[in-house]
Amino acid sequence: MIMKKQFLLATAMASLLALGAQGAIAQNVAIVNGKAVPKTRLDALAQQVAKAGRPVTPEMEGQLREEVIAREVFMQEAEKQGIAASDDFKAQMELARQTLMIRELFASYQKKNPVTDADLKAEYDKFAAASGGKEYKARHILVEKESEATAIIASLKKGGKFEDIAKKQSKDPGSGAKGGDLDWANPSSYVPEFTEALLKLNKGQMTDTPVKSQFGYHVIRVDDIRSAKLPAFEEVKPQIAQQMQQQKLAAFQEELRKKAKVE
Repeated sequence: MIMKKQFLLATAMASLLALGAQGAIAQNVAIVNGKAVPKTRLDALAQQVAKAGRPVTPEMEGQLREEVIAREVFMQEAEKQGIAASDDFKAQMELARQTLMIRELFASYQKKNPVTDADLKAEYDKFAAASGGKEYKARHILVEKESEATAIIASLKKGGKFEDIAKKQSKDPGSGAKGGDLDWANPSSYVPEFTEALLKLNKGQMTDTPVKSQFGYHVIRVDDIRSAKLPAFEEVKPQIAQQMQQQKLAAFQEELRKKAKVE
């Protein structure tokens, strides 16, 4: 009877030890050269993949496990060779640390300062108002000198063909080959000087004097005007959100730079 009790006790202890070992194994992905590779590494790698927008499928889990094991094998060899002690490695590690911390700083700022739906709608309304409700189909001829533009205007008034002169003389590589055609566009999409001159013209009219901008001198003609076809708010909402987030982050970065005392 005593021997039977001792046998049962030994069996129970063995079972407990086996369960403990299984629990330890469950916490590790593998044991590489006697060193445990914790499952937390696999979880962290899976989170990175998920953040990048890729679904972590069962098949990918197997690939990630192999990746984690391979990294441990290579890390052990790198440590064996003393790579971590080199100055070059330490410098690269510091740069990597800075990159990670800055990325987390910006991510934290964006999380705490989200762009609201009200912000997005206000930006959309501002864009709609700036369009003036009109789109212009215009042509232009761009030259370097004012005298060239003046001569072109005189030639056009005498019956010269706008398209032919644009193809021969315009310095704008985009529209020149197309006879100066700029296609349909919102007036605000151009540089301010061009926009100002464009808005003064009616359908079929041309500028009487050269229009100076940062690119040179323009001769502008309006071929047609129509009501602007603005996209619906919901269609452009993602693009507006991305743009406003970038603007807010840029302002945050600039604020930090201005506050910093640099000697």
